[in-house]
Amino acid sequence: MKKYAFNEITSIQYIFLNSGIQMSVFFLSMPRKLAEKAGTDGWIALIIGWAVTVAASLIVIQVMKRFPDGTLFDLLTRYVGKWTGKAAAIFFALYLFYYAYTGLVQAVLLTKAWLLPQTSASIVMLLLLIPTYVIARNGLRVLGRYAEIVFMISWWIPFVYLLLLRDVNWLNMFPILKEGWMPVFSAVPTTFFSYIGFATTFILYPFLKNKKKASSAIMISDTLTMFGYLFITVICFAYYSPDEIQKYNEPMVSILESIEFKFVERIGVLFIAFFLLIFSLAWIPAIYMGVFCTSWLLGKQDHRNHLRLLWLFTAVSTFFFIPTFNQSDRMNDFLIRVGFGIEYVFPGCLLIYLWMHDRFQWRKNS
Repeated sequence: MKKYAFNEITSIQYIFLNSGIQMSVFFLSMPRKLAEKAGTDGWIALIIGWAVTVAASLIVIQVMKRFPDGTLFDLLTRYVGKWTGKAAAIFFALYLFYYAYTGLVQAVLLTKAWLLPQTSASIVMLLLLIPTYVIARNGLRVLGRYAEIVFMISWWIPFVYLLLLRDVNWLNMFPILKEGWMPVFSAVPTTFFSYIGFATTFILYPFLKNKKKASSAIMISDTLTMFGYLFITVICFAYYSPDEIQKYNEPMVSILESIEFKFVERIGVLFIAFFLLIFSLAWIPAIYMGVFCTSWLLGKQDHRNHLRLLWLFTAVSTFFFIPTFNQSDRMNDFLIRVGFGIEYVFPGCLLIYLWMHDRFQWRKNS
């Protein structure tokens, strides 16, 4: 019997979960950050970052094929040793908790800036943590269904942004590569923050109902994320001038001020409220998989006690400290550096080690 068969997810759920984890609150400021690095050629960096991410994602799948019925920690325990598996579980738990916390902090700051400026940060955090606990406590299968629902009710958003095409100036996009390739390459590291999250496949893989489709599923997921970022980036670049776009912290929201509906006075506020639902796909799965790591570490199948402790710690700590926008940006910069090592460098090194290990064992046995 498969160890994780009780909580299996479909390929569609996996695609939406992986893509949802990647689409964090950073989505709102991505056009500005790319414009600061590469001007209106920043969209090219997104495509390069996508190509690198697909390669790294496929490496993760190849690693997990070595031990399809277990997580990364089970694999490391088998190939390297018990303590290596435990160390990896601790490290991944800390990484996922930090990832979730940065997403929550950004969501709190965004909510206070656009929706509830008079409400304290601790109350806003509590409002976000309550549904987080309700969803995360029910396991991965419920998380997968939640991701499906969020994506299904979000299909209309791109059509609203298409209304802006009547006001764009496509000359803002030309000439392409106006300053050469160097600014584009300098912007590629910035795009990695848009794609980090695919390393959760190290945990999700044994839960996949159809593992034969894992490679195609993760490619579809990364491509879906890339098209989402590329779509809004190109619209913002064509709407704003190269200098003007850098004046807006969240150009994806600011651009909505030019859209008018008779039945909505401030459409940006409506979208921010809806975006929080989408961005919850970043921190809720990350929190669940973080407590999964700590539960695995102690040999427990029930993750809810760990989830309650984390929930309580996060809620209480917010009453004493909440990062500012500048501190949040520094947290994100640190997350990019750590995430690059964990999600882009580590899988390749691990695949090489496993290949050498199997080759050495084959020579030893022959």
